[in-house]
Amino acid sequence: MLRSILAAAAALPLAAVPAQAASPDHAPPPAPYRKVSELARLPDFLPGMGQLFVDPKTLPAGPFLAYDHNGRLVSTIYMIPLQEMTEHKKLDDLAALGSPVDHVDMYYNAGHPGVEMPHYHIVLWHVSRADEASVAR
Repeated sequence: MLRSILAAAAALPLAAVPAQAASPDHAPPPAPYRKVSELARLPDFLPGMGQLFVDPKTLPAGPFLAYDHNGRLVSTIYMIPLQEMTEHKKLDDLAALGSPVDHVDMYYNAGHPGVEMPHYHIVLWHVSRADEASVAR
């Protein structure tokens, strides 16, 4: 099952961004995106993820836009509740916002402020694996 999920995620760069969406390649992204640190008790910059922005109407799944210290979009992150995964719900329209996707990672998270329930992070990286270090600190 995990293999099929990852295979589907790898196809995500083909997902289309809605025509009306402005390019969010540099922070801050256009409205209605807001800093996650203003919506939940989280720091402004999360090591390994970056500075996160989300449209509050899309919570808990997102997409979350993640920026490095220079304001460059490094990833688009979806936080999919574990319950939706175990119920075999179809994950549609996981658009890769902004720059093209270089690679995809997926990992489990037990929950955190803002998305308290157990969930999976599906990370659509817009930078190379080497450039992921720009959000490591």
